[in-house]
Amino acid sequence: MYQGTAFWYGDNVDTDVIIPARYLNAPSATELAKHCMEDIDPNFVREVKTGDIMVGGENFGCGSSREHAPIAIRASGISCVIAASFARIFYRNAINIGFPILECPEAVKGIKKGDEVQVDADTGLITNLTTGKTFRATPFPAFINRIIEQGGLLPYLVAKEKGEI
Repeated sequence: MYQGTAFWYGDNVDTDVIIPARYLNAPSATELAKHCMEDIDPNFVREVKTGDIMVGGENFGCGSSREHAPIAIRASGISCVIAASFARIFYRNAINIGFPILECPEAVKGIKKGDEVQVDADTGLITNLTTGKTFRATPFPAFINRIIEQGGLLPYLVAKEKGEI
C-alpha cells in the first residue's frame, strides 16, 4: 500500500526530463534524485516527500532506454507512478529495479497535483483521498509482483536461485 501527495505531469514526459543527461554520471541514486524532474518542475526535489506518488499522462518515460529515470524517481522518495500509459522501455526498467508503476487513464484524469492518493498495487485499487473517488488499474501478475517485492529482477533471480522463493 502506498500513500502520498500527487505530483502531476502531462503527456510524453521523456527520460531526459525525468533525469537530464548532464547528470547521468552521478555516482549514486541519491545524487540522481537531487536532479529529478528539475527541467520540468524545479520545485520537485524540494517538495517531494517519501511516499509521494507521481502521476503522468500518455507515454510516460519515453525517450532513451536508460534505467536512470526510474532510479531517480524512486530515489527521490516517490513510492509509485500512475500514468495513462508508459513507454515500453520505461515500464520494463521500472519492473527490473523493483519500482511499482500502474497504468490507469481514468485515475490520471481524476487526480490533480496536490491530491492525497492511496494505491494498493496488489489489487490495482487507486483512491483519491481528497475527492473520495476510486479507480481500478490492472494489477501486475503474481510473478511481476514477486520481482517488485524482491527489489528488482536481479535480487529476484538471486533469491530464486537460493530457493528462497
